[in-house]
Amino acid sequence: MPDMLVNLLKLAPLELILDELRQAGVVVRRAQPHEITIVRDFVLANFEAGWADEISVGYSNKPVSVFIAIRDKMVVGFAAYECTRRSFFGPTGVAASERGRGVGYALLIASLWGLREMGYAYGIIGGAGPTEFYERAVGATIIPGSVPGIYADSIKSRDEGEGMRDEG
Repeated sequence: MPDMLVNLLKLAPLELILDELRQAGVVVRRAQPHEITIVRDFVLANFEAGWADEISVGYSNKPVSVFIAIRDKMVVGFAAYECTRRSFFGPTGVAASERGRGVGYALLIASLWGLREMGYAYGIIGGAGPTEFYERAVGATIIPGSVPGIYADSIKSRDEGEGMRDEG
Protein backbone atom coordinates (compact mmCIF):
# COMPACT_ATOMS: atom_id res chain seq x y z
CA MET A 1 0.00 0.00 0.00
CA PRO A 2 1.37 3.42 -0.91
CA ASP A 3 2.02 6.37 1.33
CA MET A 4 0.00 9.53 0.64
CA LEU A 5 0.77 13.23 1.07
CA VAL A 6 -1.74 15.68 2.60
CA ASN A 7 -1.62 19.48 2.54
CA LEU A 8 -2.38 20.34 6.18
CA LEU A 9 -2.98 24.00 5.32
CA LYS A 10 -6.24 23.08 3.56
CA LEU A 11 -8.02 21.07 6.27
CA ALA A 12 -11.74 21.34 6.97
CA PRO A 13 -12.68 23.11 10.23
CA LEU A 14 -12.67 20.54 13.02
CA GLU A 15 -15.27 21.90 15.45
CA LEU A 16 -18.21 21.61 13.04
CA ILE A 17 -17.35 17.97 12.33
CA LEU A 18 -17.05 17.15 16.04
CA ASP A 19 -20.33 18.93 16.85
CA GLU A 20 -22.23 16.95 14.19
CA LEU A 21 -20.94 13.65 15.54
CA ARG A 22 -21.68 14.65 19.13
CA GLN A 23 -25.29 15.31 18.11
CA ALA A 24 -25.34 11.78 16.65
CA GLY A 25 -24.12 10.35 19.97
CA VAL A 26 -20.40 9.98 19.22
CA VAL A 27 -17.69 11.92 21.04
CA VAL A 28 -14.31 12.28 19.35
CA ARG A 29 -11.56 13.50 21.63
CA ARG A 30 -7.91 13.10 22.50
CA ALA A 31 -7.24 9.91 24.48
CA GLN A 32 -6.07 10.14 28.08
CA PRO A 33 -3.11 8.21 29.55
CA HIS A 34 -5.35 6.33 32.01
CA GLU A 35 -7.21 4.82 29.03
CA ILE A 36 -4.24 3.01 27.46
CA THR A 37 -5.45 -0.49 28.35
CA ILE A 38 -9.04 0.09 27.20
CA VAL A 39 -7.95 1.55 23.86
CA ARG A 40 -5.27 -1.13 23.30
CA ASP A 41 -7.87 -3.83 24.05
CA PHE A 42 -10.20 -2.29 21.45
CA VAL A 43 -7.43 -2.24 18.85
CA LEU A 44 -6.37 -5.82 19.64
CA ALA A 45 -9.96 -7.10 19.47
CA ASN A 46 -10.81 -5.34 16.19
CA PHE A 47 -7.56 -4.89 14.29
CA GLU A 48 -4.02 -6.12 14.87
CA ALA A 49 -1.33 -6.24 17.53
CA GLY A 50 1.08 -4.13 15.47
CA TRP A 51 -1.40 -1.26 15.49
CA ALA A 52 -1.80 -1.55 19.26
CA ASP A 53 1.99 -1.34 19.55
CA GLU A 54 2.18 1.70 17.26
CA ILE A 55 -0.42 3.71 19.17
CA SER A 56 1.36 2.97 22.45
CA VAL A 57 4.01 5.45 21.30
CA GLY A 58 1.32 8.14 21.02
CA TYR A 59 0.61 7.93 24.74
CA SER A 60 4.15 9.08 25.53
CA ASN A 61 3.78 12.16 23.32
CA LYS A 62 2.80 15.45 24.95
CA PRO A 63 0.03 16.02 24.16
CA VAL A 64 -1.08 12.43 23.58
CA SER A 65 -1.24 11.88 19.80
CA VAL A 66 -4.12 9.40 19.83
CA PHE A 67 -7.75 10.33 19.26
CA ILE A 68 -10.65 8.08 20.16
CA ALA A 69 -14.32 7.93 19.21
CA ILE A 70 -16.75 6.96 21.98
CA ARG A 71 -20.40 5.92 21.84
CA ASP A 72 -22.25 5.00 25.04
CA LYS A 73 -18.96 5.14 26.99
CA MET A 74 -17.37 2.52 24.70
CA VAL A 75 -14.50 3.00 22.26
CA VAL A 76 -15.73 2.66 18.67
CA GLY A 77 -12.73 4.07 16.82
CA PHE A 78 -9.21 5.43 17.13
CA ALA A 79 -6.63 7.33 15.12
CA ALA A 80 -3.03 8.16 15.88
CA TYR A 81 -0.36 10.43 14.48
CA GLU A 82 3.35 11.03 15.07
CA CYS A 83 3.68 7.44 16.35
CA THR A 84 5.28 5.44 13.56
CA ARG A 85 7.36 8.27 12.11
CA ARG A 86 7.43 12.05 12.36
CA SER A 87 4.61 13.71 10.41
CA PHE A 88 2.88 10.34 9.82
CA PHE A 89 -0.84 9.75 10.31
CA GLY A 90 -1.91 6.27 11.35
CA PRO A 91 -2.83 3.72 12.28
CA THR A 92 -6.56 4.27 12.43
CA GLY A 93 -9.63 2.08 12.65
CA VAL A 94 -13.36 2.19 13.28
CA ALA A 95 -15.58 -0.61 14.59
CA ALA A 96 -17.52 -2.28 11.78
CA SER A 97 -20.83 -1.18 13.34
CA GLU A 98 -19.81 2.51 13.09
CA ARG A 99 -18.37 2.63 9.57
CA GLY A 100 -20.00 4.94 7.04
CA ARG A 101 -21.21 7.39 9.71
CA GLY A 102 -18.39 9.93 9.58
CA VAL A 103 -16.43 8.59 12.55
CA GLY A 104 -13.32 7.75 10.54
CA TYR A 105 -13.44 11.12 8.80
CA ALA A 106 -13.64 12.96 12.13
CA LEU A 107 -10.74 10.96 13.58
CA LEU A 108 -8.69 11.68 10.45
CA ILE A 109 -9.36 15.43 10.55
CA ALA A 110 -8.66 15.64 14.30
CA SER A 111 -5.34 13.85 13.87
CA LEU A 112 -4.30 15.91 10.87
CA TRP A 113 -5.09 19.08 12.82
CA GLY A 114 -2.82 17.66 15.53
CA LEU A 115 0.00 17.42 12.99
CA ARG A 116 -0.70 20.95 11.77
CA GLU A 117 -0.62 22.28 15.34
CA MET A 118 2.85 20.72 15.68
CA GLY A 119 3.99 22.98 12.85
CA TYR A 120 3.84 20.63 9.88
CA ALA A 121 2.57 21.98 6.55
CA TYR A 122 2.24 18.48 5.09
CA GLY A 123 1.40 15.13 6.59
CA ILE A 124 2.01 11.60 5.39
CA ILE A 125 -0.59 8.84 5.53
CA GLY A 126 1.59 5.77 5.91
CA GLY A 127 0.62 2.62 4.05
CA ALA A 128 -2.77 4.06 3.11
CA GLY A 129 -5.32 1.32 2.60
CA PRO A 130 -8.41 3.07 1.23
CA THR A 131 -6.61 5.58 -1.02
CA GLU A 132 -9.89 6.74 -2.60
CA PHE A 133 -11.22 7.69 0.85
CA TYR A 134 -8.16 9.82 1.61
CA GLU A 135 -8.26 11.44 -1.83
CA ARG A 136 -11.91 12.43 -1.31
CA ALA A 137 -11.65 13.34 2.36
CA VAL A 138 -8.52 15.50 2.40
CA GLY A 139 -7.19 15.70 -1.15
CA ALA A 140 -4.35 13.29 -0.38
CA THR A 141 -2.13 12.23 -3.26
CA ILE A 142 -0.14 9.03 -3.65
CA ILE A 143 3.61 9.46 -3.16
CA PRO A 144 5.33 7.82 -6.15
CA GLY A 145 7.77 5.06 -5.22
CA SER A 146 6.43 4.78 -1.66
CA VAL A 147 5.75 1.03 -1.79
CA PRO A 148 6.83 -0.89 0.28
CA GLY A 149 7.75 2.15 2.39
CA ILE A 150 8.67 1.95 6.05
CA TYR A 151 7.01 -1.42 6.52
CA ALA A 152 9.50 -3.24 4.27
CA ASP A 153 11.32 -6.11 5.97
CA SER A 154 8.87 -6.22 8.88
CA ILE A 155 9.26 -9.12 11.28
CA LYS A 156 6.49 -11.64 11.93
CA SER A 157 5.37 -13.10 15.21
CA ARG A 158 5.93 -16.78 15.78
CA ASP A 159 2.22 -17.41 15.12
CA GLU A 160 2.44 -15.73 11.70
CA GLY A 161 5.60 -17.53 10.55
CA GLU A 162 5.33 -20.10 7.80
CA GLY A 163 6.29 -23.63 8.70
CA MET A 164 6.40 -22.90 12.43
CA ARG A 165 5.07 -25.55 14.74
CA ASP A 166 4.14 -25.51 18.39
CA GLU A 167 7.09 -26.74 20.37
CA GLY A 168 5.16 -26.78 23.65
